[in-house]
Amino acid sequence: MRMERDLIIVGGGAAGLAAAQYGARANLDTLLIEEMAPGGQALLIDTLENYPGISEPVNGYDFSEKMRAQAESFGAEFLTASVSSIAKEGGRFVLESNEGRFGALAVILATGAVHRHANVPGEDEFQGKGVSYCATCDGPFFKGRRMLVVGGGDAACDEAMFLSKLAEKVILVHRRDSFRAQKSLAARVLANPKIEVRFNTVTREIKGDKKVQSVILEDLAAGRRYEEEVAAVFVFIGSDPRSSLAGEATRDEGGSLITDENMETSVKGLFAAGDVRVSPFRQLVTACSDGAIAAHSAATHIDEVRAIA
Repeated sequence: MRMERDLIIVGGGAAGLAAAQYGARANLDTLLIEEMAPGGQALLIDTLENYPGISEPVNGYDFSEKMRAQAESFGAEFLTASVSSIAKEGGRFVLESNEGRFGALAVILATGAVHRHANVPGEDEFQGKGVSYCATCDGPFFKGRRMLVVGGGDAACDEAMFLSKLAEKVILVHRRDSFRAQKSLAARVLANPKIEVRFNTVTREIKGDKKVQSVILEDLAAGRRYEEEVAAVFVFIGSDPRSSLAGEATRDEGGSLITDENMETSVKGLFAAGDVRVSPFRQLVTACSDGAIAAHSAATHIDEVRAIA
């Protein structure tokens, strides 16, 4: 395998796969490095129905495989490996991995973010079967049913408001006695007749047969546990962007990479796409958009580097 490339993409989720396609189509020698299977969080989607142009729902694995095959058809190459560091040396980047040292004129980080889990029995077992970390993605599957939202920040309140348009009832549980969300948003949640807020309450277990059927909740103030029937559990207690490889690139207070409209970080030639960067909306379609823009911008950067050389 060639160790010197024009463009290296680290991360094989939707953003990385889109970047690989657009990089290869721009006639760049493009390598995508992913430590697991291409697809990222999309692999967890059981039924994808809100991606533009896909009229018949598909599962996340099939969608991801088509993106990979499409990128390969344009000439992108894939490598299963783990990148341990990225350093800029002059006008190029050096990437250390368990498969050797690679060089590139531009790098796109598409390493995503890891959703924080509630870490309760049943959560992993029912992920994709009623346990979700994306209301926009999965809420429509539970129309007219009872749903549980776990969390007390902006994301939990935003998603509870969204789900209230779909659900018979939304139960929002938060371990503290008040929200961490913005006051205006918290006020709207408390005023929504379809949302029942339970402070000082935590989830202890998620139960079901082949899918979620109920949860065990604990009222911390009363020291009482009880079972509540729900069809879905949405966990919004934050996420951790996987931005450690970005070195000195500027981040926000949550660790997400700050980019300009070209997806370029504060390190020239280092781009970011998808959930690893600051974004007001995180969806498969926006991740693909990020990846396409990042690859286009990387191609422009590479042209500038070559012109100087």
